[in-house]
Amino acid sequence: MSLENQTFGTDFILLGLFNQSKYSPFFCSLIFIILVVALTGNATLLLLIQSDPHLHTPMYFFISQLSLMDMMHISVAVPKMLLDQVIGIHNISAPSCGIQMFLYLTLGGTECFLLAAMSYDRYMAICHPLHYPILMNHRVCTLLVILCWFLGSLDGFTLTPITMNFPFCKSREIQHFYCEVFALLKLSCSHTSVYEIVMYLCCVLMLLIPVTVILSSYSLILLTVYRMNSATGHRKAFVTCSSHITIVILFYGAAVYNYMFPPSYHTSENDMMVSVFYTILTPVLNPLVYSVRNKDVTAALKKMLHSKLTFNCEK
Repeated sequence: MSLENQTFGTDFILLGLFNQSKYSPFFCSLIFIILVVALTGNATLLLLIQSDPHLHTPMYFFISQLSLMDMMHISVAVPKMLLDQVIGIHNISAPSCGIQMFLYLTLGGTECFLLAAMSYDRYMAICHPLHYPILMNHRVCTLLVILCWFLGSLDGFTLTPITMNFPFCKSREIQHFYCEVFALLKLSCSHTSVYEIVMYLCCVLMLLIPVTVILSSYSLILLTVYRMNSATGHRKAFVTCSSHITIVILFYGAAVYNYMFPPSYHTSENDMMVSVFYTILTPVLNPLVYSVRNKDVTAALKKMLHSKLTFNCEK
């Protein structure tokens, strides 16, 4: 069935990642595996952090929030995209499109601020270790997470209604696998240049604030580590921060391209590939980065597996 014949009322049509590819069954299977691994990995990390008292610290509290966001992030559009590919119908209603856009904007913005909060937590742990338990108590951590969700949702509440209220009198085919703002603006028959400039400035501000916090935190951390005379202290600080730095580089690299590069640098294909990176690949990488090199997490996992095996043997 052709895409032109699939339009029902005012529905949009998501062309998807590999609609025209002859290898679409292979790519569909690959992304399904990535989805299962991402959900399993993040759910396992969440379970470990909740069940092991040794992981009830501010750092792991923030990691658990990151895992929750990643599970939501990859679940917003990927299951629908895979189902559409299987059944051959790529329609999405205007309300569903708006909800999808709102969730992506909110989750993306919230994760930006959460990564900044995590860098601040590492700064407090390394630069002010004696006051750390008081300055980063559970109440403070909870308030920081609530603030991250609030700031992230401002992006969704601001951009979604404005974007969805533009008249779409061109093609209803969205050159993307989810309802992305710039992909929808290309379908509008009205002038969106002023809105795009305002949106660009808002996105730059949303990125610059967390980036400034992250750069300031790690500059002070590097200065503190440099003053340490202990090789053990150097190694511990590096291990503590390296995982977070890796995720920051991966996530912000993709976000900077999407929202800080001028439109002349963007093509539909490049935008989709970058979106795949931070909406599909990053959620599967986060639990690996935070667990493989983390002795506390691996110890908690071994402990949980050992207790399961012991329980099964006793049965």
